[in-house]
Amino acid sequence: MTFCLNSIILEPEKEKIESAIILLHGYGGDGKDISVLSLNWKRHLPNTVFICPDGYEKCQINPAGFQWFDLNTEDLKTIIEGSKRAEKKLFDFIKEVKEKYDLKNSQICICGFSQGCMISINLGLTSTKPFNCIVGFSGKIIDKSDIQKRIISKTKFLLIHGNDDDVVSPTNLLEAKDFLLRNNIETTSHMIKDCGHHISVESSSLALNFIKKNLHNY
Repeated sequence: MTFCLNSIILEPEKEKIESAIILLHGYGGDGKDISVLSLNWKRHLPNTVFICPDGYEKCQINPAGFQWFDLNTEDLKTIIEGSKRAEKKLFDFIKEVKEKYDLKNSQICICGFSQGCMISINLGLTSTKPFNCIVGFSGKIIDKSDIQKRIISKTKFLLIHGNDDDVVSPTNLLEAKDFLLRNNIETTSHMIKDCGHHISVESSSLALNFIKKNLHNY
């Protein structure tokens, strides 16, 4: 089966697949970039397939990479419309993943970095059925008023951000957590000391522990 998005796929060598982690890269990146997370995680999650798709659009400022929606604009309407197109594409992609591996939403964790985190938050709130969990690194809520009107799901969240991030302000972590908690969505967060706009070893470890706990309890 060919997925609608070009993807790096890391399947268990022998074990039966009982869960999937979908990793969404940041603006200008690709599936190969974000797949680095799986190198350590897969040892601790032997029954999990890791799937790292490329964004479906070429990046406006880095043609060698991809984007989930255009961020090379200050027009909020354009950004929201682009993010909704990305949601639809990713929901189609996730449907293919579920069909191929015979999985349910409760067996799927979505992780995203930066722009991938932004779209992951939307997926966790607008899916018809909750996912197992969402992990967001160094991201934010795209637009609170838009997503507030579209919340139909309450997936469990872990949000992680570096306190020295000079690309996406760490204040976005606090704002996103406040928004989610106000909507009665279970949310855990960690602000990582002396960390910029990247996924640190500490961040990766916190995320792995959160995912293990939730996948084992599904």
